[in-house]
Amino acid sequence: MNRPIVLGAGPAGSMAALLLAQSGARPILIDRNQEVGDAICGGFLSWRTAETLRGAGCDPETFGARRVTRLRIFAGSRQAEMPLPETAYGLSRHALDSALRARAVAMGAQLEIDHARRVAPGVVEGKRQIWKSPAIFLATGKHDVRGERRPRDAPDPALGMRVRVPAAADVERLIGDAIELHLFPGGYAGIVLQEGGSANICLALRKSAFAEMGGDPWAIFQHLARDNPHFARRMNCTTARLPIDTIAAVPYGWIARDTEDGIYRLGDQAAVIPSLAGEGMAIALASAKAAVASYSHGQGSAHFQRQFARRAAQPVGVAKFLWHIAETSRGAAAMTLSSRIFPGIARLAMRASRID
Repeated sequence: MNRPIVLGAGPAGSMAALLLAQSGARPILIDRNQEVGDAICGGFLSWRTAETLRGAGCDPETFGARRVTRLRIFAGSRQAEMPLPETAYGLSRHALDSALRARAVAMGAQLEIDHARRVAPGVVEGKRQIWKSPAIFLATGKHDVRGERRPRDAPDPALGMRVRVPAAADVERLIGDAIELHLFPGGYAGIVLQEGGSANICLALRKSAFAEMGGDPWAIFQHLARDNPHFARRMNCTTARLPIDTIAAVPYGWIARDTEDGIYRLGDQAAVIPSLAGEGMAIALASAKAAVASYSHGQGSAHFQRQFARRAAQPVGVAKFLWHIAETSRGAAAMTLSSRIFPGIARLAMRASRID
């Protein structure tokens, strides 16, 4: 089989399948789930992401995405607010992934449902069957597949948690057209409204902080609300114990600088930018475009991976630096104060953490 295989039908995989189909390559798009899920990360679409999606025929506003024009930063009782360089959007991963998967299939990608057990050059071993191709586009997001695992050797890795607060007048009034960053020792929470008016609250927390707070996700959200008044107002919009989605050991800051022959690593399999930058979806789509271009020009997977690693180095490095500052009490206070007094610094950081 010479048809390229795309493993994973998230944003990176679906975009790669879409572009491959447009080029006449007839890709096979494999995903483990027939029904599109709602992944934890990626609910904020930067202006770069929106531009790329429009170019692929998927305008976020047609799926009900909420416009985001401002950034708010909170650290304890301190806060700062500034306009974004350009209009961004809040959109659930369910809506985004559904649109991109459907677009890829409409363009000619063949969707197959299978659970990949192992990946090696030229081979995807699935639960249903063995898939063979000289070109495999690995786009499994934050979930690794045996044979192509990313290193997990960080001494104190980050954990991801997400809760969705239902739409309500108080939620709309508090958040409006802003993306919010709530900073606290050991982590941060990002909040944005999405289609339908619900608030998506994503929390990144060091494993050590998670353990110190007792290890119960809902109790951790409540603990953070007690110590952070602005965060408490958002959490007080609901009295129910809401479902919380979690993901362990997110390797923030990791970049794939090389790859095996015929394996193109996309999205979080190529570079994992700390989520406070809000650039994860842009990196996913940019990696898909670059990988397909490299494949189409016969440049090979190693060429693509090295080139993309160089492109990702600045935004990932800047976001990692900001993350390390933001997760300390003094750093968070300084970041909030400087953003309020010198908003140009914050805008510069926003632009520096975008993928070129």
